[in-house]
Amino acid sequence: MNDTMVKFVRAGAVSHVGRVRANNQDSGFVGTVLHGVADGMGGHAGGDVASSIAVKHIAAHEERYETVDEAKAGLTELLHEANELIIEAVAEHPELAGMGTTADLVTLVGDQLVIGHIGDSRVYRYRDGELHQVTVDHTFVQRLVDAGRITPEEALVHPRRSVLMRVLGDVETEPDIDTYVFDAVDGDRWLLCSDGLAGYVDEDRISEVIGRRDESSREVGDDLIQLALDNGAPDNVTVVVLEIGKTELEPIRPKLVGSAANPLRYEASEPKRRVRRMLPDVLQSRRRIAARPENEEFVAPSDEYLDKLIAEDRNMRRWRRVTWAASILLVLSIAAGASALAYDWTQRQYYVGIDNDRVAIYQGVNAQLGPVSLSHVIEPTDLEVNKLPVYQQMQVSSTIPFNSIADARALVERLERAVD
Repeated sequence: MNDTMVKFVRAGAVSHVGRVRANNQDSGFVGTVLHGVADGMGGHAGGDVASSIAVKHIAAHEERYETVDEAKAGLTELLHEANELIIEAVAEHPELAGMGTTADLVTLVGDQLVIGHIGDSRVYRYRDGELHQVTVDHTFVQRLVDAGRITPEEALVHPRRSVLMRVLGDVETEPDIDTYVFDAVDGDRWLLCSDGLAGYVDEDRISEVIGRRDESSREVGDDLIQLALDNGAPDNVTVVVLEIGKTELEPIRPKLVGSAANPLRYEASEPKRRVRRMLPDVLQSRRRIAARPENEEFVAPSDEYLDKLIAEDRNMRRWRRVTWAASILLVLSIAAGASALAYDWTQRQYYVGIDNDRVAIYQGVNAQLGPVSLSHVIEPTDLEVNKLPVYQQMQVSSTIPFNSIADARALVERLERAVD
């Protein structure tokens, strides 16, 4: 590496079980060129297993990327692979059904820092005395804040603040991963943390601690953990503190913390590492949104805000379907023969949705072409949607697409196990 280029010059990772929890479901790691945190969920069902599977796999496959596009694609691919391992773990051990994990990864490419993000763990940048949250929480209340329905202050005490909209887990085969790119400047400090810190310590106090230049990254991490504990943090707390510079201040030694530091009580098979897809538009073409609770406390679907959000999501999807249908009509007006090909493609697609308040497998795509529906039920089930956990109700209500009926059947089986 060019000596004039910025690099990670110090790094520290610390994790604590918190004041109340019996086990640590968080995991974190400092690597050679890649660093991250993961906050598991699922309680005794295996939140610690989910975060540990993800972090152990990612830490074992870190690599240096030559371009920002490669880094964004590589981080997304690593998180998708971790998701596959979690799905495989649930398939082989049904008692783990419902487990999941958030994840945040960071790496440097030249003078730019690249982030991969899913869930409500956070990444902060400390620069010139100011702390700034650079990731956006994938939470129900954040969606309400973005829509102007509630204020950020109301979100802090909202009864649905524990509901996550996206995580790595056993429902989505390729969950939607956010990637960010920021300039990395000599003197920056970056903080990755689980919500055990962000949920119990305000940003002014975090900024004060992370700004202590006379302390190493590990010492700052210890201070932040202690601050969370002093505030009574009942949740697990994990932090990774990184310092950017041009001259190495101390050797960075790879380290695992939290659940990942312990032997994995379930060993999943290694996923087949897919060919790297470097172009962001290719990666985005198969993204879908997952919905999961932050922890083992599942939320009943009676809250009026939840109903509003579901309605809002349906309206957005309906508008996208209208746009898609209009595009199809335009293509048909130019080349009538394309209609047969388009219809044939739709009938090779499948999705899991709702039919008469029960889960059902549909063939086709969930759209209308004028008066013609492009899908129909091919496998109804007796599984009542209102018996599913909230996050799964939201998923099925929004429909979950698949490229094969086998994948759709596998999801239905997982949903049935979740009810059992």
